[in-house]
Amino acid sequence: MTPRYSLEQITLSGTPRAMGQAHGEALRDRIQAFVDVRFAAVAQYVADRGQGSIDGLLAIAAESRRISAAWHPEGVAEADGIAEGAGVDPVRLYAATNMTDMRDVLLLAGDPQAQTPPGDAEGCSSVMIPGARTATGHALVGQTWDLNPTDVDFIVGFHRKPAEGPETWGITCVGCLTLVAMNSHGVTVGTTNIKTWGARPGVGYLNLLHRAAHAPDAETAARWITDAPRAGAHTYWLADAAAQIELEAAPTRVVRRDTANGPVWRTNHCIDPQILAMQGEEPTPSTYHRFARIGALVDRQGFDEQALYSVFADRADGHLSVNRYHEDDQGTATNGVVIAVPAERRIRACRGPADRGEWVEHRFTR
Repeated sequence: MTPRYSLEQITLSGTPRAMGQAHGEALRDRIQAFVDVRFAAVAQYVADRGQGSIDGLLAIAAESRRISAAWHPEGVAEADGIAEGAGVDPVRLYAATNMTDMRDVLLLAGDPQAQTPPGDAEGCSSVMIPGARTATGHALVGQTWDLNPTDVDFIVGFHRKPAEGPETWGITCVGCLTLVAMNSHGVTVGTTNIKTWGARPGVGYLNLLHRAAHAPDAETAARWITDAPRAGAHTYWLADAAAQIELEAAPTRVVRRDTANGPVWRTNHCIDPQILAMQGEEPTPSTYHRFARIGALVDRQGFDEQALYSVFADRADGHLSVNRYHEDDQGTATNGVVIAVPAERRIRACRGPADRGEWVEHRFTR
């Protein structure tokens, strides 16, 4: 029988620390299990590459957490509240939740001329369609979130009502800060993973997204991420009613694109020539197949939400498709999907693949 995935939703309110504590207490057992799953996965990842250690990873996480606290103390306060509520060491939680960055610092801190290992199958797919190409005149944005197939058990929707700053609604894993979310201004943020050499202790990607999700507009969110002391490489998409921005961000270089000339989409290989020269792992066929397929599907006028859903549900390339199933047995599956209309301050999401999840919607009201 094909699985159907429902999305649990939790509301948090108060100070960052109080929201974190409530999060940790409500999901204590699942957070502890999630941390254990993440550390087991990274132990295998390190073993496959024949270098690095868990002790080294934790040392990197401790330094990165310190840098993050200086850059955005509210985010670390919330994460520390989660750790306290869940009974997890805060450094271990920081490492588990920012795992892709922390392992890159462990394994990709050196010379970009070093031998590039073969890539793994991880990777998300993101899409931004400008209003000029949509049926309503409003931009459409969204992404799949694809990583370890077991992570689907830990996806939760959070409605955050902080004592100060905008509300947010989005999906992430238990124990984690923001992954993909919209705030009450309509600012919507998300990410896909890339890998480059030159990773360093610094602000982890979830801490970057968490702060960006509190921005008053997409331009501010983009500036915060651009100016941050970033640990690893990712692409970030940041959208509001007026602007849809992508940042291809290595630790020491950022290239900006936007939707002024049409849709922008992204999978998991570097594009900018200078960042490509630093690429840390050989990309897999999946990232190129997904990129080409999305490009073909978004090349049209009158795009609507059903069309964006169809992109994220697409299975045209089997196990190399945008929509990735657990039974594809490639080490990665679609764990969640988000579609948002920033101008309408409306976001919807599902747990699991687009065609197997039960979609829920949140609309911010004035």
